[in-house]
Amino acid sequence: MPLLPPLGAEIPCSTLADAKLEYAGRTLALSFRGGIKQRIDVNPENPEKSVRLRVVGFKMSADTESMTVTLEQNDVDVDAPSSLRITQQSPPQFEQIDVLPFTATIEQTDGGAPVVLTAKKPMILIGQTTQFPPHGQLYQLGYPVELVAPEDPGTAVGRITAFNCKKGGL
Repeated sequence: MPLLPPLGAEIPCSTLADAKLEYAGRTLALSFRGGIKQRIDVNPENPEKSVRLRVVGFKMSADTESMTVTLEQNDVDVDAPSSLRITQQSPPQFEQIDVLPFTATIEQTDGGAPVVLTAKKPMILIGQTTQFPPHGQLYQLGYPVELVAPEDPGTAVGRITAFNCKKGGL
């Protein structure tokens, strides 16, 4: 029985994350809910032990009393940098690395125009799992993600410093 999912399959996965967002002089603790959908592609560099994961849908949101923060996939994932790799055959062990370029929309509940920011570099989530799709496994943020205004990509106006994410079976 093959350990890797079949090429071309689209795998949806529910996602929960406890995050820390630095924005507007405050550090906010946010609980995101949402999901990701990935299409399985060949990994030409190591087709026997890994596959590429093309993000075909990613959206998560968190609500507080004063705002809603939504993270959403930027654009079509053309180069599929995310991957799933077999690290051990028996019992099965995998390393999954998700590479997620995204836009963050911050909407204040008291009105006003939403603030739209983009990730300066994609968010990297790294997880070790015994199965794919994962079932409640924890994924960690690879590095803090700076958020910038599209019209001023050189100046960070926010940062995601933690994104402890559980995927699948939630």
